[in-house]
Amino acid sequence: MDTDQLRTVRILLEERVMMFNRSEFILEDPIQIPHQFSRQENIEIAAFLTATIAWGRRDIIIRNAFDLLSRMESDPYEFLIHMNEDDLQVFNDFTHRTFNEKDCRFFIQALCRIYKYKGGLYHLFLEGYNKRGSIKDAILGFRDVFFEIPHPQRIEKHLADPSGGSAAKRLNMFLRWMVRRDEAGVDFGIWDRIEPADLYLPLDVHTGNVARKLGLLDRKQNDWKAVEELTAVLRKLDPLDPVKYDYALFGLGIFENY
Repeated sequence: MDTDQLRTVRILLEERVMMFNRSEFILEDPIQIPHQFSRQENIEIAAFLTATIAWGRRDIIIRNAFDLLSRMESDPYEFLIHMNEDDLQVFNDFTHRTFNEKDCRFFIQALCRIYKYKGGLYHLFLEGYNKRGSIKDAILGFRDVFFEIPHPQRIEKHLADPSGGSAAKRLNMFLRWMVRRDEAGVDFGIWDRIEPADLYLPLDVHTGNVARKLGLLDRKQNDWKAVEELTAVLRKLDPLDPVKYDYALFGLGIFENY
């Protein structure tokens, strides 16, 4: 793509960012779940659990995320800090697609351990990020700690592994929510020691298809290499806030059938 083409695409994307990166976006998106909270720990726990089940129809994701948080008495941090083994029974029968009650109980146990003994989600992601200034390293470091306690191998499919080629769409979306400093008030920007410039685009079918039509992405598979390729181009458009274009690509795909 030459300079003139890139400039034309940038104008289109900037217009769509202004159109879709607005507070109204919250009302029909899973990000509305963490927006129910004010305490940082509750925001990040709610965001992580919501992102974990964020595949499929958005209305069902939202319904099931509300259900999951309600089982924690709508105060997830206090629930985790004071939780005992018997409390895990409240997650019996919870299911979202292939994420079943056993998966859910393990995720809650892992989060409980992280907040009681590992400094919380922000601390773990920041620790990995600080090693090399890399979001990929942050994800991999977090993943190693998350799966330190015994678990069935099948549960690992619910927490993406970019070293194995996964696009890690839901984790990158969660990190966008936590890190990106958003004047429109959609993303939270509460993890202020991680730079938005280092984030990666939450690549899915819709954003990938639109990016290819616009000439921003050549790779055919929606994998980690595609995430790196597309994000590198978006950093040329805005070096400080490349993942703001997630709104534009998503909106073009979902709302405009681009």
